[in-house]
Amino acid sequence: MNGWDLEVDVLVVGAGGAGLAAAIAAHDSGAVVAITEKLDRPGGNTALSTGSLPGAGTRFQRAAGIDDNPALFLKDLLSLSGSHDADDLVRILAERSAELVEWLVDGAGLRLDVIVDYRHVGHSVPRLHAPSSRKGQDLTDDLLAAVAKRAIPLALSNPVRSLERDAGGRLVGAITHDGAGRESRIAAKKIILCVNGFGASPDLVEAYCPEIAGAMYVSAKGSEGEAVYWGRTLGASFGNMRSYQGFATVIYPHGELLSWTTIEKGGIVVNARGERFGDEAIGYSGFTAPVKNQIGPVTAIFDQRIYDIAAREPWFKEILDYGGARAANTLEELARATDIDLSTLARTIADYNKAAAGSVSDLHGRSDFGEAPLVAPYWYARVLPALLSTQGGLMIDTAGRVLDKAGAAIPNLFAAGGAVAGISGREGGVGYASGSGLLHAIGLGWIAARTAVSDLCKEESSRPQMRETPASMSDASTTRQ
Repeated sequence: MNGWDLEVDVLVVGAGGAGLAAAIAAHDSGAVVAITEKLDRPGGNTALSTGSLPGAGTRFQRAAGIDDNPALFLKDLLSLSGSHDADDLVRILAERSAELVEWLVDGAGLRLDVIVDYRHVGHSVPRLHAPSSRKGQDLTDDLLAAVAKRAIPLALSNPVRSLERDAGGRLVGAITHDGAGRESRIAAKKIILCVNGFGASPDLVEAYCPEIAGAMYVSAKGSEGEAVYWGRTLGASFGNMRSYQGFATVIYPHGELLSWTTIEKGGIVVNARGERFGDEAIGYSGFTAPVKNQIGPVTAIFDQRIYDIAAREPWFKEILDYGGARAANTLEELARATDIDLSTLARTIADYNKAAAGSVSDLHGRSDFGEAPLVAPYWYARVLPALLSTQGGLMIDTAGRVLDKAGAAIPNLFAAGGAVAGISGREGGVGYASGSGLLHAIGLGWIAARTAVSDLCKEESSRPQMRETPASMSDASTTRQ
């Protein structure tokens, strides 16, 4: 094997949603595939998400009477994010989103339903598809089941230490190390980087996303910026590096996300003085920076009607079990419980309710009030902002090929997910639409894998032949899922 311990057509680096989808798509296109994951469990940010993926014009929407199409989806995304470095990716993902969702269900066996209860941030119609549990772990488990069904080798606790190039500078494989320090040399004709972003690297966050630097990070611990470091070495270009996905309402001190439904449906957020400080309707990511600019925890306030809607979400009960959200029967009780001046809080809610009723314009420009005006009894939660993911990364073409600084494809290198420039704007967190992270991850993994195999077929003038999995991927260092 010319010094290699394993030879594959396609090596997928990273076993989050992007990597798992890429491996399935590459296998189904005829390639010999292996996945290597540096952590001891797969899933990445996908497993920690709500598992919500937008698709415009799916048969599931049509069955629910929802009129949607890719052009409307594209308009929604660009209206929120504005123009940025990855506009071409926005277009291809919007155009192929319905095909992607239906492939996940029909081809990969995922169990997804269209969410019809309400529209989400950045979407003019209901178009998010998710597991009935609204848990990304369930979506991940379905992807893992599809990987196992295809007998695709998945090596956990096997980080890639280096990408290998031949004398001509072309990528030819990777070197991994397992938990026991054993080295594996993997030859790969094509490599797909699905290693996520750099949210778990304080240094990189400080360098590229200073607006959110210092906020708690609550997502996958493996997002340490390998794509940035490898990309620099390989001469890759980068885009949207100052963009991020934040979350404005993380329950203090527990660290769980307070469902944004509580705010989206008409709740408000006030500071320690009992004052609102911005338009909450810009979304959970966009409102992260305003919350971060406050001193200490702030308070999310909603009422019983909004609580009843949010409580339908399967995970909301967990918040109640540990007291993350509490009830207050009167405004006076709410002020005492939150240690906020009653007169200020009363004035804030009164002003907001007048705007929600249409009597006056909102002081902060809010125009979507959901179920408001707010009425007793109330619910409240103490919250802090957090970083969920970075949205900058490698520049790729619309087929998933990583581009160098001159805009040419780097031979044999593909990327997807958080490793790639995101579709949420050039900087800040305002441009993030609900579900766009999963669309970007799984969609680009699916696209990149198909391109990698197609390119390989053209290079070899024949479809890659399936070969028996080498024994080295079945030893104790390898876990099949």
